[in-house]
Amino acid sequence: MCGRFTLTATTTTLTETFPGLELADQPNPRYNITPTQDVAVVANNKSAKIEFFRWGLIPSWAKAPAIGNRMINARSETLAEKPSFRTAYKRRRCLILADGYYEWCKDPGGGAKTPYYIRMASEQPFAFAGLWEQWKPTQESDAVLSCTIITCPPNEMLEQIHHRMPVILDNDAYDLWLNPTDRAPAELDRLLQPYPADEMTAYAVSRLVNKPSNDTPDCILPV
Repeated sequence: MCGRFTLTATTTTLTETFPGLELADQPNPRYNITPTQDVAVVANNKSAKIEFFRWGLIPSWAKAPAIGNRMINARSETLAEKPSFRTAYKRRRCLILADGYYEWCKDPGGGAKTPYYIRMASEQPFAFAGLWEQWKPTQESDAVLSCTIITCPPNEMLEQIHHRMPVILDNDAYDLWLNPTDRAPAELDRLLQPYPADEMTAYAVSRLVNKPSNDTPDCILPV
């Protein structure tokens, strides 16, 4: 799964990495992004803007937003089948911007899990494959925009840490993923693959990251 991530890149770096996108303000650097918080998203809504959606997908048919707390991730293998995700998979896809994420590894000897920080070897920002939804508690209410990160089996490096990893899209896949028209699952399924291990790096960090309120550069320091 993916339950915490970072986005610390400057506006300049983000606009260079994702050319053609509009970002009105410099986002604050985030070293410990947690579920239910707002995250930077590029949605296939023809806006060509970096927007901020709540992390944790709230289906349009939901009776309450709390359901999103359980939908921070969506398994790639069942997107086309699950009622919570299948319509969004066809029509409402997005990029979720990041420059690293955390995963917790079980200690063979037992005890507390060790957190690892995982990012590109180049240290550049990247995009998770995501889905988004619009939910309104009433017809008169403002819409809540929410998203989820798609996961897949891990690559050969990350399988030593966890049995899942987020889908990270190559920049050549952005246009297809963000195409707003309905897509056949088979056309999209080929994008939902483990990212190449030789382009990524991972290292252990302190358990400081375990506490959501800790959102400082110390979270990503190697131990």
